[in-house]
Amino acid sequence: MAAGQTYKYVIAGAGLAGASAVEGIRTRDKDGAILVAGAEPDPPYHRPPLSKDLWLKENASVDDIFVRAQDRYAADGVDLRTGSEVTGLDPGKHTVHLGGEACTYEKLLLATGGAPRTLPVPGGDLDEITYMRTLGDFRRLREVDWSGEPVIVVGGGFIGSEMAAALVTQGAQVTLIFPEAWLCARVFPESLGRAMLEVYRDRGATVLAEDAPERFAQRDGGIVMHTKAGREVTARAAVAGIGIEPATSLAEGAGLSVDNGIVVDANLCASHPDVYAAGDVARFPYTALGKPMRMEHWDNARAMGRHAGANMAGDGSAYTYMPYFFSDLFEFGYEAVGDVDVRLTTTADWKDENRKGVVYYLDDGRVRGAMMCGVWDKVDTARELIRRGKKTSPEGLKGAI
Repeated sequence: MAAGQTYKYVIAGAGLAGASAVEGIRTRDKDGAILVAGAEPDPPYHRPPLSKDLWLKENASVDDIFVRAQDRYAADGVDLRTGSEVTGLDPGKHTVHLGGEACTYEKLLLATGGAPRTLPVPGGDLDEITYMRTLGDFRRLREVDWSGEPVIVVGGGFIGSEMAAALVTQGAQVTLIFPEAWLCARVFPESLGRAMLEVYRDRGATVLAEDAPERFAQRDGGIVMHTKAGREVTARAAVAGIGIEPATSLAEGAGLSVDNGIVVDANLCASHPDVYAAGDVARFPYTALGKPMRMEHWDNARAMGRHAGANMAGDGSAYTYMPYFFSDLFEFGYEAVGDVDVRLTTTADWKDENRKGVVYYLDDGRVRGAMMCGVWDKVDTARELIRRGKKTSPEGLKGAI
């Protein structure tokens, strides 16, 4: 193993959390040498446009999604290495391995994100299936003229629902398949989830709820899907958005504490005092909810990365931010904050049923999460309602947001 450079800060992962950590470090340390290394060939970028704006907005450009101009990294004293994954970590020796090089650090951030789950069925590894996650995946799909083309979308969660809507807007003949009874079933109450199914059908999509792929095969330059319910669907290609698995192998190999993500304390420090974690891979104490959580959302990666960077540089403050997330499905858009899980008690305050209003998620009468549907600029109001933690009733929530 060749001896490499010494850095004050090493960031493993060149996504939004890693890039945001640079900003956090520079709020307290203007000069310390920083290495940012990531497996993807592109510099850090924002992921939401890959399934939203870059499909839906006429003037949207890939050039607009990068977190910062690439020349700014060098100008800011950052050694940015794309296409260069950290493959080994020794916290005791304060070293990371990049290929055949061992670099030393004072403080390390693990912002390794996650890898898309793949379909564990025969043919799930065919080239005709894109597991939507990266800019490379987007480029591969966007170069196709989808007008009139049949395409299968697997997954009824965030990415699957967004990609199905995006491809419908491109004129594709979309077949959307997922095992749940209604769309976004972990977040949407049944009435909203079933209403959204009809929106997709009205826009021309074929929706196969309560079904799942059993196997795939190539056929006539495309792909054919056989489902558990006995259906057969032929398409040009398939797109799968079925969630991610947190990329914890580096932490596990180094003996760090891992439990559905890299376990960190309130300061985002892992189980070694000089190692931090942030973004999709970090399981952190969610202060306002009083429980540990791991969140795979843009706003959390942005805020947590910046906070971790500041703490690596000596800030030493607890991460108490309440991240929000958002989505756009045709004309239906929403913002949500807190614990939006239908296993909690849900109640809705609709102005226009299943179109405009607020869905509340309660535990023992206390608001734990809120989803604002077609209601904008109310995230801070929802945060305060959750922080307050007072018992309430559905009637008491009328007009609360």
